Amino acid sequence: MNLLIFLIIGALAGWLAGVVMKGRGFGLLVNMVVGVLGAFFGGWLLPRLGVGIGGDFGLFFTAFIGAVVLLAIIALIKRA
Repeated sequence: MNLLIFLIIGALAGWLAGVVMKGRGFGLLVNMVVGVLGAFFGGWLLPRLGVGIGGDFGLFFTAFIGAVVLLAIIALIKRA
């Protein structure tokens, strides 16, 4: 059940990141996948920066930040 919640929160965060990063999104499905990957990336990155937020909101925030960073990196690579 935790995995399902993780996937749903990651997908929502990816969708929101695509909306926030106007023009850098890659469609609904890809943005959702980026959100799930962003949750993993953010979960790895934020504790190394000294940021730790618990709970479902913390997971959503972490996934959102990770998805925004990944969309920015993908956009830079795609532009190059």
